[in-house]
Amino acid sequence: MKTYMAKPGEVKQEWHLVDATDRVVGRLSTEIATILMGKHRPTYTPHVDTGDHVVVVNCEKVRFTGKKWEQKKYTWYTGYPGQRSMTAEVKRERQPERVLYEAVRRMLPKNKIGKKMLLKLKLYAGPDHPHQAQQPAELVIAGA
Repeated sequence: MKTYMAKPGEVKQEWHLVDATDRVVGRLSTEIATILMGKHRPTYTPHVDTGDHVVVVNCEKVRFTGKKWEQKKYTWYTGYPGQRSMTAEVKRERQPERVLYEAVRRMLPKNKIGKKMLLKLKLYAGPDHPHQAQQPAELVIAGA
């Protein structure tokens, strides 16, 4: 028997819609990362992008457990000495989509395929999104 390996044009990519209201960031982002990578399919192939598109609405309503809103820090380097940082609470006020975006980005592969997978993630702070033409199917994630 031969092992099936998907080829780049073979996989039909679907669209999924996720409502992030009152969902824990880490648990939600693992499910989203799994779908973006294509690991939910039996035809998963590591070197081919076999994942689907994911549209996430209500990103500003996600939650952290414990005191992570005050204690979790996002840091980045600006090119000048020292690092900039902000808490998760401030990041949610300024850029509500970026909290979930960073969690998912860090779970994807750190290579060219991972960057292509991340382009298939569409995040929106409110309940509306411009992807009605793709007819995204409502994705039910356990633990909601």
